[in-house]
Amino acid sequence: MSAVVLIGSQWGDEGKGKVTDFLAEKADMVIRYQGGSNAGHTVVVGEKEYKLHLIPSGILYPGTTCIIGNGVVIDPAVLIKELDYLESQGICTDNLKISLRAHLVMPYHMRLDELEEESKGSNKIGTTKRGIGPAYMDKTARVGIRIIDLLDEEEFAGRLKKNLEEKNRLFKQVYNVEGFVFEEIFQRYRSYLPRLKKYITDTSVIIHEFLSQKKNVLFEGAQGTLLDMDHGTYPFVTSSHPVAGAACIGSGVGPTEINKTIGIVKAYTTRVGEGPFPTELVDADGELMRNRGHEFGTTTGRPRRCGWLDMVILSYAARINGLNRIAITKLDVLDQMEKIKICVAYKYKGEIIRNFPASLKALSQCEPVYEEMDGWLTETTQIQKYESLPVNARKYIERIEKLLGVKAAIIAIGPGRNQTIFMEEIF
Repeated sequence: MSAVVLIGSQWGDEGKGKVTDFLAEKADMVIRYQGGSNAGHTVVVGEKEYKLHLIPSGILYPGTTCIIGNGVVIDPAVLIKELDYLESQGICTDNLKISLRAHLVMPYHMRLDELEEESKGSNKIGTTKRGIGPAYMDKTARVGIRIIDLLDEEEFAGRLKKNLEEKNRLFKQVYNVEGFVFEEIFQRYRSYLPRLKKYITDTSVIIHEFLSQKKNVLFEGAQGTLLDMDHGTYPFVTSSHPVAGAACIGSGVGPTEINKTIGIVKAYTTRVGEGPFPTELVDADGELMRNRGHEFGTTTGRPRRCGWLDMVILSYAARINGLNRIAITKLDVLDQMEKIKICVAYKYKGEIIRNFPASLKALSQCEPVYEEMDGWLTETTQIQKYESLPVNARKYIERIEKLLGVKAAIIAIGPGRNQTIFMEEIF
């Protein structure tokens, strides 16, 4: 039995969907433990590409039970659209389970997200405006509406009425816009129940059963370490906790159940949205990474900012998440690079620092200290064995391992399932 947590080690978009899909073949259960429809995973199976936002990538395997955990905030309209999409592609969704304790994203959350972001002007965070932040705010403020409330017509009505009194007052008095009508939201959300009810259950009980039966369980995080509410580049972060520690809270298991934590490491660095990015490239190399890596957001379509691999970030992620192994993705994107750089430290106010700074102001003043390596200028997308990779590609991987002090278990050299070099058994 293995209980494995899979996390993003950078700013998200590291290729977790592909690695989750790869590992899900041997997993009995895949659990999504945080985030909402602001996250997106792209999985390529043969010639077919699947874009998922709420449902774990393991849904593509008929024998894998998939859990949307209590730590996720759910927009039911998005979830139903995703279910319909999968079923239209011949994918069975019967093995999906949704936590009774998961919170709902409501229409007023989306409106607030948009209005609050617009009000920030040049200080905007770069939110997807899908209501995720305001939904987590209500959860923390103890006024959120959960899936279990939706099942009880009287309870749902009472909570919705109370929330709308407050939200509509805010819309009118602060933002000078129209509020929402109770009956419209009430009827709309109650209409979602017939489609969703069969999936809803106490998921922590099911997870515990799988773990007690020594089955293989994979915990799937959304976003990445540097978007974590506590440990990320605050305030340019998401509203939940993508780090490994949140897997327990967001799914309802104890930390003693976790056997291994794997960090997904893109072979270079990207980020979406605002905030400092020390190794960002705004030149031809950055554009080459973006185009070869198809670096556009799964959820928003926004172009991602691209830069060289940052080991200061990765060392921080290894410490915060307790990484046992890493999976290096998109190595093939660097195939055409004559020279490749790795940021091994920052220069801050004339001093060399190797620990990731908590201060955003300090981070914005950090200059990357690079090591330069020779590229391999050879196509890697069809290679099946580590030993067959170009010598300089192996040197690059081995340098990452040495700097990080963590071994690589998986190397991805393309989006397809067969474009994966498996160096170690995970399950």
